Amino acid sequence: MPRVVSAVRLAALALALNGAVTVDAAHGQTNATLPDWSGVWSMQGPTVFDRTTVQPPNGRTGQPGVREFPPYNEEWEAIYRHNIELVREGRFPDPISACGIPHGFPRIMNVPDVYEFAVTRDAVYLLAENGPGIMRIYTDGRAHPSAEELWPTYTGASVGHWEGDTLVFTTISLKGSSGNDVIVDRTGLVLSDASRATTRMRKIDDTTIEAQMTIEDDKALTRPWQVTKRYTKQPPGTWAWDYACAENNRNPVDSSGRTLTLGPDGKPLDK
Repeated sequence: MPRVVSAVRLAALALALNGAVTVDAAHGQTNATLPDWSGVWSMQGPTVFDRTTVQPPNGRTGQPGVREFPPYNEEWEAIYRHNIELVREGRFPDPISACGIPHGFPRIMNVPDVYEFAVTRDAVYLLAENGPGIMRIYTDGRAHPSAEELWPTYTGASVGHWEGDTLVFTTISLKGSSGNDVIVDRTGLVLSDASRATTRMRKIDDTTIEAQMTIEDDKALTRPWQVTKRYTKQPPGTWAWDYACAENNRNPVDSSGRTLTLGPDGKPLDK
C-alpha cells in the first residue's frame, strides 16, 4: 500500500537533503517563491513626501513657500502653516541636521541616498544608507505587541504578510512629532504619535519597486492619506556605504533656530 506523505514532510525531507526549500507554516511561503529585491535601489524624484499635492509643482523641500496638502484637521494645518513660515524665515531646523537620530517612519521611505532590501522568510529588512536607518518588518505570523509592551519609537512596530509578490505591512507605535525630533520632510510636514500606516510594497517591473502607503492619524488627519513612492534599481556593482552624519557634522543649529553651514575652518559660512 503506498504511503501518503504530507507536503510539510516532503518539504522537511527536501531541506534535509539539500537545504533548498524552507516553508513558512503561517503563510505557506517558501524561500523559492519570495520575490527578488536584491541589488541597490534609489528613490525616484526629490524628497517631497507627497509629490501629487506639492505646490508649486516643481517645489523642493527647504525652499520658502513650498508645501503639500495632506488631509490635516484645523489644528494640525495650523501647525504645518507655522512650520512653513519658519522654513521661509530659515528657522525650521531639520532634526536630522543635529545627527544621531534615525529618520523614522514614514520619512525612512523618503530619503535621497540608496536602499537595500533583505527579503527572508520571517522578516524583510529595509536598509537605508542615509542615517543609516534600519526598519524591520516581521512576516513570521506574529501579531503586533500588546499595548502594555509598546512605546513610541522612530520606526515603530511593523508586521506583515505576503499577498503573492506584494508585501503588505502595518506600522504602529510611532513617535510622531511630540518630541520635536521627527518630521516627514523639510517642508515642515509632521504627524502625531497616533499615526499608523498600511503599506503595500511590490516590484512592478525588473527595475522598479513601488510602495503605496495609507497613513491614518486620528489626531492630525481627517481621513486616510495615501502616498506612493517608487525606487529604481541601480546598475550592478553599485555600493551602499556607511553614512555617519555625526562624523562630519557641518550643520549645527544656533540659538535662534537657524541651521548653519560650517566651513573647513569650523566657522559658519552663513552671514
